[in-house]
Amino acid sequence: MKILRHADPATIEGPAEWFTGKAWIEPIVNDPEAPSNVTAARVTFEPGARTNWHKHPLGQLLIVTSGVGWTQVEGGPKVEFQAGDVMDCPRDKKHWHGATPDAEMTHIAVQEKLDGENVEWLEPVTDEEYLR
Repeated sequence: MKILRHADPATIEGPAEWFTGKAWIEPIVNDPEAPSNVTAARVTFEPGARTNWHKHPLGQLLIVTSGVGWTQVEGGPKVEFQAGDVMDCPRDKKHWHGATPDAEMTHIAVQEKLDGENVEWLEPVTDEEYLR
C-alpha cells in the first residue's frame, strides 16, 4: 500500500501553454505503477481561469470538490457545474473547463494514459468563447 501524504505532493502553477489565468496543479498520481495507466491531479482555478481546448485519448473524469465552473465540448453549449458534481468527459472530444469569472473552482481530474499520453493540449479558449 502506498500512501501519499497531503504534505508530499508539490503544487505547481499551471503552465501558460495549458491555461489562461492562474491555475494550480497538485499531482495525486503522476507516474502510475504498471500495469495501471491512471493519472490524477487536484486542480484549482482562480476566478476567470480555464484550460486550453484539449482532449484525452481515453476520456477524463472530473470530480468537483469546491466552487463553481464552466465546461464546454466543442460544438456544444457551455454548461455550469458546482461542488459535488462529477463530469465524464468523452474520449477524444475537444473540450475545456475552468472557473467562472466570479468564483474559484477545484476539481480532481482522473484520466488514463494511452501510449504514454493522457492529454493533447490545443489552442487557448478565447475570451469571446469563454464568456459566450
